Amino acid sequence: MWILVLNSGSSSLKFAVVNPGSGEVRLSGLAERLGSEAASMRMDRGGERQTHALKGGSYAQALDLVLAELGRLGLWGQLRAVGHRVVHGGERFSAPALITPEVLEAIRTCVPLAPLHNPANIAGIKAAIRAFPDLPQVAVFDTAFHQTMPEVAYRYAVPEAWYRQHGVRRYGFHGTSHAFVAAEAAQLLARPLTELKLVTAHLGNGCSVCAVLGGRSVDSSMGLTPLEGLVMGTRSGDVDPGLHDYISRQAGLSLTEVTAALNRESGLLALSGLTNDMRELEEAAARGHAQAQLAIDIFVNRLARSIAAMAVSLGGLDGVVFTGGIGENSASVRAATLTRLRVLGFAVDQEANGRAVRGHPGIITAPDSPPALVINTNEEWMIAREAQGLLNSD
Repeated sequence: MWILVLNSGSSSLKFAVVNPGSGEVRLSGLAERLGSEAASMRMDRGGERQTHALKGGSYAQALDLVLAELGRLGLWGQLRAVGHRVVHGGERFSAPALITPEVLEAIRTCVPLAPLHNPANIAGIKAAIRAFPDLPQVAVFDTAFHQTMPEVAYRYAVPEAWYRQHGVRRYGFHGTSHAFVAAEAAQLLARPLTELKLVTAHLGNGCSVCAVLGGRSVDSSMGLTPLEGLVMGTRSGDVDPGLHDYISRQAGLSLTEVTAALNRESGLLALSGLTNDMRELEEAAARGHAQAQLAIDIFVNRLARSIAAMAVSLGGLDGVVFTGGIGENSASVRAATLTRLRVLGFAVDQEANGRAVRGHPGIITAPDSPPALVINTNEEWMIAREAQGLLNSD
């Protein structure tokens, strides 16, 4: 049986048909720029790629194309469920949930906590219910994995009413990725996950680190929203909270405009003045572009500092895991980060680190060093497994 996994963005729809047992992908693709004249869908099937124009296309139209392809491949009758990535589940959801009207309403109540993400997730869910009315729909939450964080990790030092009445606390994100790579790391290290103290670093356009103790999240760099923590592609990460009021007064911006700038105009893009793409920044830095090099250095410094902080939350450290687009592909970022972590005993094996950039996950540190690993994340497979597990338990 197969699970259709959907990840709905503000103007995109990523999908994959995944075998939850083996991780095999029968069909995958990405619809981009939905709602615009430039909308299109890319489908990948067994090494074959097709692109379809979707001028002005919506989630529903994109799913119609997926449905037609499923029929052509004879997969329609083999689907067991649709699994949805949902970014924010607040405090209510600590595990996947079968989507009912009540669950959908609960996801809607979290929109103020993730205004860029949850509305798109809801739109994708509604379109999928219309397209696949007879299939169970399962929500898998980015925040659920982090619901095991203790109160000392998730509470802010703010008025109690803000937490009790408005849910102001740290939630953490990228939970499916952190959970997946922590389990994979345990296998590579040939040790039980329940015995390990790991820091997992999900590094892409969005970035976060997580302290995983015995397979459970006990701390995360992200907080109330995905804006807290590390420097990211276009997100600032940590800033002084007083910045909002200061720049609002100095630049004549509303608080909404300040927050939008911190989300979309900051991070690597702002520091370099060039791009939010780490590959392009590394190329520019190699040509002598000073601002590109500064952006990389700040990114690495914040990352190393945060990994060290997570070691404190764990009470020790058995290994670090790099994953995500940057974590899996940038040998130089990994090496620079581990060099800054020499205080914790890390030493890079340059040859192993270089091999890992070519798609060979594994340990990239010297024999006498604590292990640092590169592991390819697979959030689609994790979502399929979570959906399957929920249906089996029911």
